[in-house]
Amino acid sequence: MLYLSSFSFPEEDTELNFLMTQKYTCYQSHYPFKILSRIGLRELAFEPVTILCGGNGSGKTTALNVICEALKLERSTLYNRSAFFDQYVKMCDFRLAAQIPDGSCAVASDDVFDFMLDIRQINEGIDVKREELFEEYNDAKYSDFRLSTLDDYMRLKKVNMARRMSKSKYVSTSLMDNIREHSNGESAFRYFIDMMQEGKLYLLDEPENSLSPDKQEELMRYISDSARFFGCQFIIATHSPFILSMEGAKIYDLDEIPVSVKKWTRLENVKVYYEFFMKHSREFEE
Repeated sequence: MLYLSSFSFPEEDTELNFLMTQKYTCYQSHYPFKILSRIGLRELAFEPVTILCGGNGSGKTTALNVICEALKLERSTLYNRSAFFDQYVKMCDFRLAAQIPDGSCAVASDDVFDFMLDIRQINEGIDVKREELFEEYNDAKYSDFRLSTLDDYMRLKKVNMARRMSKSKYVSTSLMDNIREHSNGESAFRYFIDMMQEGKLYLLDEPENSLSPDKQEELMRYISDSARFFGCQFIIATHSPFILSMEGAKIYDLDEIPVSVKKWTRLENVKVYYEFFMKHSREFEE
């Protein structure tokens, strides 16, 4: 699904003309002016999944913050602002393909971190009884369940687990999962599963933070399915090769000037991983 069709940022000359009229001291920041124009980012045209890839300081988080502010999306945590931020946003423009649904939001790493802290605080009070898991196993094992909504995702995992395990194995594994669920990685992944709903626009800033490689890959599949089957649109800032490998995603390379669209295998960030593993390929064969 496409809600946001395109977003344009002010040109360098427009920024310069504005800044020349302003009076400010050396202690003030003119952020986000001169950040995105410096890398030649004038306009983004979106797909159901659009990825902004770049290293630290590339401007990908700035772009997300500006888009979020311009669209007046919900967000929980504070972000870097200056006295010039609102003026910059007014110079931006965007085109919608459909009305942005209520509940669409931006998610930053701090949101996930705050959630993990909350989980750790209540961890001591969580207890899954074996009797409840026995009932859950029987219900999952013999159900004719089919995935139909995003809310069914975790249910599907339990059904598949029950069908390939004995009852005792299911219970012991579930009890351990209940404990591990409140580790940083599991909690971070669970945050996205619980947070996302059907038919929303989501801006995700480095969602791979705190996620192990296997969880990054699982989140990638979840995002892909959410966009493909459940009417969600995603704009993601990331340098995770697992998320970058998402089939059908449109990727903007913010490390290149001017910014351009690239295949994930052509990104310098990904090539570093490739060259590293090729260098050590013989060690995997031992």
